[in-house]
Amino acid sequence: MQTLKTLALTLIVGVTLTVSPFAQPVQAQPWRPVRGSILFGISGMAFLEQQEDSTSFLIVHDNKRVGEGRLAMIRITGEQAPEYFPINWSNQPLPVDLEALTAVPGQSEPTFMALTSSGTVYHFRLSANHQDVSFLNIFNLPNLPEGTNLEGFALQQINDKLLAVWAHRGNTEEPGVLYWGFLDLKTDEITPQGSASLTVPFPVSSVRHISDIKVDSAGIVYIASASDHGDDGPFQSAVYVAGILSLQDNRLVFHQNQTLVPIYRLNYHKVEGIELVPGTAGGIILGTDDENMGSSVWGFDRMF
Repeated sequence: MQTLKTLALTLIVGVTLTVSPFAQPVQAQPWRPVRGSILFGISGMAFLEQQEDSTSFLIVHDNKRVGEGRLAMIRITGEQAPEYFPINWSNQPLPVDLEALTAVPGQSEPTFMALTSSGTVYHFRLSANHQDVSFLNIFNLPNLPEGTNLEGFALQQINDKLLAVWAHRGNTEEPGVLYWGFLDLKTDEITPQGSASLTVPFPVSSVRHISDIKVDSAGIVYIASASDHGDDGPFQSAVYVAGILSLQDNRLVFHQNQTLVPIYRLNYHKVEGIELVPGTAGGIILGTDDENMGSSVWGFDRMF
């Protein structure tokens, strides 16, 4: 009988082959510009809804000053350019440097959590017209070491447990760090379960080893990585399967993928948003924060 670790690694390899562009007959669509200028970079994204002819996502911007947007919705319809709809950040002081966004799974009414680079989490709900938000809670991630710079936060429900994963981005010689734990939605308290250092083989210079995270329903952990040489680039990015999270005797265990092979290698863009779109028309979608060149999205044509 396979050990759990062996099974986990088998699943990781299987997923890598499944989503590899070399194993898929479909072709990727070209990058689609969302907005120009440094104020519209996508630093995190979350699936919102899919209709017959369109797919919508929430996105966050890592802006820091009053008068600059924090949250928006984009809608992608057919071959059209993405539509952009700003959303008001209502009744709370504006956050500084939002870097990640995740849907909260298993809710009868959709809610979301957005994370700042310093570890503050905003739990909110969209208004019916998608123009405003109402806040359910604001809390901080636990036990963050001094100097932590977060760029990823994701939630996933496995069995009856709500898993939380967050990440320090790292910087070239400094590894990125994955953290994981259980989240209690009644109190918005996280019980940490572990951490792991991680470095990627590509990009190779000015690297943020983890620029975003998502976790699928099998516990597979996907990460984006990116290089950042300044506001005018050049940029490069990659997407990896970092490992798998599993439950063992009420503990949350991470089986790290020891040989990281890019699922995608992407030139000219700095990917800071990754999302897994559900359903037969789904797939992986990426969002960029290309600084002075604005933002773009990229995904497989069956998604759009």
